[in-house]
Amino acid sequence: MGLRLPLGQMTVLMGSENARRQVMTALDESTGRCAGGHGSVPVQRLSPTSGEGVGPRLAAVEEARRGDASIVLVDRLTDGLSSTDRRAVLSAVRSVAAPGRAVLVDDADPVAALSFADGALRSAGGALSLEPVGGFDYLAS
Repeated sequence: MGLRLPLGQMTVLMGSENARRQVMTALDESTGRCAGGHGSVPVQRLSPTSGEGVGPRLAAVEEARRGDASIVLVDRLTDGLSSTDRRAVLSAVRSVAAPGRAVLVDDADPVAALSFADGALRSAGGALSLEPVGGFDYLAS
């Protein structure tokens, strides 16, 4: 799967639960490439451990923010958290997006994650398309 994510942005994966799972499963941390496609880049995946509270998740996000990964995959990191804790984690994830780094988020509540995102990656019918967050304004009404 070839996928080019915008640098310096937090992108939320949109689509059916099954489609989002397929995309995240297909992304392999060992195959991240630079925009030109020739050089490999470090990729980090953040996902929760069963029963893990908000503290360790926020610590993992902070480690990613300080780390050297060019691509950060946030894989259902807020699962099982209260809405307040979910917002805290998503806000922290937003701070990971920096120049030279792309962040892709799959969240159980992608609409909530959109409020922190710069853009969305829509997965539908096996196709992927990048869209600005403004394209999803209808979800807020």
